[in-house]
Amino acid sequence: MAALWRRRERFLGASGLCRTVRALSGKNEYDLLVIGGGSGGLACAKEAAQFGRKVAVLDYVDPSPQGTTWGVGGTCVNVGCIPKKLMHQAALLGSALKDAQHYGWSISQPVHHTWKVKYFNMKGSFSDPHTIRGLTKAGKETVVTAENIVIATGGRPKYPTHIAGALEYGITSDDLFWLKESPGKTLVVGASYVSLECAGFLTGIGLDTTVMMRSIPLRGFDQQMASLVTEHMESYGTKFLKRCFPTKVEKLESNRLQVTWKNTDLGTEERDSFDTVMWAVGRAPDTKTLNLETVGVKTNSETGKIIVDAGEATSVPHIYAIGDITEGRPELTPTAIAAGKLLARRLFGQSSELMDYDNVPTTVFTPLEYGCVGLSEEVAVQSYGSDNIEVYHAYYKPLEFTVAERDATQCYMKMVCLREREQRILGLHFIGPNAGEVIQGFALGIKCGATYPQLMKTIGIHPTCAEEITKLHITKRSGLDATVTGC
Repeated sequence: MAALWRRRERFLGASGLCRTVRALSGKNEYDLLVIGGGSGGLACAKEAAQFGRKVAVLDYVDPSPQGTTWGVGGTCVNVGCIPKKLMHQAALLGSALKDAQHYGWSISQPVHHTWKVKYFNMKGSFSDPHTIRGLTKAGKETVVTAENIVIATGGRPKYPTHIAGALEYGITSDDLFWLKESPGKTLVVGASYVSLECAGFLTGIGLDTTVMMRSIPLRGFDQQMASLVTEHMESYGTKFLKRCFPTKVEKLESNRLQVTWKNTDLGTEERDSFDTVMWAVGRAPDTKTLNLETVGVKTNSETGKIIVDAGEATSVPHIYAIGDITEGRPELTPTAIAAGKLLARRLFGQSSELMDYDNVPTTVFTPLEYGCVGLSEEVAVQSYGSDNIEVYHAYYKPLEFTVAERDATQCYMKMVCLREREQRILGLHFIGPNAGEVIQGFALGIKCGATYPQLMKTIGIHPTCAEEITKLHITKRSGLDATVTGC
């Protein structure tokens, strides 16, 4: 694992993130001041600098309740997408090593994983609409003024503080990737993509892992696909406590954590002990110290997120917000980066191009990946009516699963189309190996308004999983068996 963390540090350094942070001292005037050194904020700052503007970035990470902190780069680089994908790959390599014997490789069993981690700062708040008060960890104050200000502070994981012992004994994804010891037997509370991704790779590296879900998995995603994802995880060893919610976490004399929960289906109270309890119950916008109310930046009273218009402008002229902190935007690194660049171009490059948030592709990096772009089947039916929707689908078996005789029950894809003459594609959903790589390519076509007939004219690359999309012909409406039987 040490190599994975060296790779993470190289990613941070090689991307030039550190070089974008200007040293701030005294009272300075800037064309653009960005509060938040994550992916979106740094992309905006670097793009603005390309136009010869004087740019500054303020970035500071409050330690998590367990004391975890990191440097510039934001959630994605330090405790999100990058380490998550590397840990996902570590788990996949473990599975591949087990499969290797079926391909003729002599590998001693069982495969064992060793956990190693290597550890790799100005907080800003508004004084007035053009002035930011920066405070270092040591308490040194710096006042900075700017013509334009971009808020890009992102979000942090929520703690269920109403549950006794949650804050004292639990961790979040902020902490997981910085643990110096293996988390051991782990309870992951929540049904979000963060929950399932982390539980998936923990199971994949050989740890006893349980997911506790109060309601449905992957809320906001297509629920048929979400069910297949959790079914696959269960079949490969992840345990699920469904329709359960925790009520108390206690530390035992053995230093293990005893969790008490209620099972809503059975109406019973149950308990078990774990080495680690990880909360994955959502994220909250990091706005509490920005002093937004002083300058009149409006937020959503329920979510706490900043309200912006199509041009990322807040309720205050010259103050903008991008990324996870904004209301109604996808909480995705690539959208924050793209929005930041486009904002800088509109401010300083005589551009008028707005960010387009439709048909943004994404992937959930569970052991069997789930990639999608466009509308879920539920949203399509809600938007257009069930009689106006056609769903093409197929169950398939990846070629690489055959030799190792791996179960492919949950390898599935579906395309949601309008039932009009052109049959425009509204959404594409794919569960299988390398789903992110598959969906990225098809996303271009769907973004350009691709239709089902056009896709049927596309020649597939053989033998790949992605080619099965170009052969979709069975509709749900037909009731026919959608299992792919051969070439």
